[in-house]
This record gives sequence, structure tokens and C-alpha cells, in this order.
Amino acid sequence: MTTIDLSGPGTSAGSRNLRGYLAEPEGTGPFPAVLMIHEAFGLNDIARRQADRLAAAGYLTLAVDLFSDGGPRRCLVSTMRSMLSGSGKAFTDLKTAQAWLEQSGRTTGRVGVIGFCMGGGFALLVAKDGFDAAAVNYGRLPKNPEESLLGACPVVGNFGKADRTLPGAAAKLETALDTLGIEHDIKEFDGAGHAFMNDAEEGPRALRPLFRVMGIKPNPDAAAEAWQRIEDHFARHLRD
Repeated sequence: MTTIDLSGPGTSAGSRNLRGYLAEPEGTGPFPAVLMIHEAFGLNDIARRQADRLAAAGYLTLAVDLFSDGGPRRCLVSTMRSMLSGSGKAFTDLKTAQAWLEQSGRTTGRVGVIGFCMGGGFALLVAKDGFDAAAVNYGRLPKNPEESLLGACPVVGNFGKADRTLPGAAAKLETALDTLGIEHDIKEFDGAGHAFMNDAEEGPRALRPLFRVMGIKPNPDAAAEAWQRIEDHFARHLRD
């Protein structure tokens, strides 16, 4: 597992110091690949463990750091604005990371994308950009989902019914994908809130009691099923 430099020629519209965390399966490959997009708290230890989990399942996993040029405090607002507008530096960074995987010489040519929270919103928006499968975990829906998701790859989605930040998102996403005729498997988990797939609480300690009230906390039982759904989805669409 290593941090890699993704900056270089052709990335002037993206982060000047773009980095990513590469989690590698055992063996020599080639492997199916996954681009991972982190939550709003950045590419932290929780995100790295999520990437490691995908690598252990046999996927060359690149977790791109969308906050490479300054960390969450400096980059969060602009990155969220990029997601809401559907354009900007963050999308250039994602395209750079996707190209790195495709040109690494270590993949089978099949690449998926997965995102959590903020990253789930980005995963939805790039699902039409040459990926073979997408996994969206409690990601915010675009303003016009039927327009933004036109031509998207197959999608698996995991949401929490107790998530107060995304009321009705799972049903709205399923309706949009049904309308567009895109293969999908969307589930809303009873008793699970936002960030339920994390294996530990995160964010400033002073805010964690508030997060719990808002339903933002781990739920190991729901997480285990959600991960199995993701692995089944990726196995179906990324493996031969």
C-alpha cells in the first residue's frame, strides 16, 4: 500500500500536487481496477482501510485525494461546489486518476468507481464517463438525475433509512435509473444512518455527539451487507 504522485503534464486544470493512495492485491495481475472517492473528511485512515478492503477482494484500488492542494479545511468548500455544479477541478482530478489506472499496464481494462458520502455524489456524476460499474454509498443525488445519469454504467447503491441528510434519496435514485433503463440495485437499510459503512467514528470529537443525533455513525451489520452487495456487483461487472 503506497501513496503515489498523480501530478504531471496535462493536469494544469486540476490539483497541482495531486496524490492518491494505491492499494494493491496480492499477485502480479493484471487486475480489475477501482477508482475510490473519499468522504468529506478526506483521504483519512478510514478511507485507506476501505481501499485496502477492495484490494483484498482482488481489485487494484486507487483512492484519489481530492484535497491534495490543501487538506479538507482549504479544499472542502470548493470541492463541494464542483460536485454541485458538475464541473471544475475535482472532475479533472478524477479523470487524471482514472487515466492513471487505465494506463498503468496492471489492469484488465475493466474499471469501476466507488464513492462514500461526498464521494458517492461524485461517483454518480462520473458513472457515465467510461466506467464499467459504480458503487454509490449515501451519495447526494444531482439536481437533475435523469439528465446527469443518462448513459451511466450499472449502479449498486447503499443508503440508510435513518439518514437525515438524504431523505428519500434512495427512492429518487431508483426511479431515475428505472426511467433511464440503467441496470441497478438500490437498497435502503433500516436503522442505518449516514456514513454507516465507516468502521469508526470520524470528524471533530466535539461534533460527534451531534453526528450521532443526526444518525451519522457506523452500523456494522448494515455495513457487512452493503460491502457484500458491492463485491457481488463488482464481481459481476468487472471480472471476466
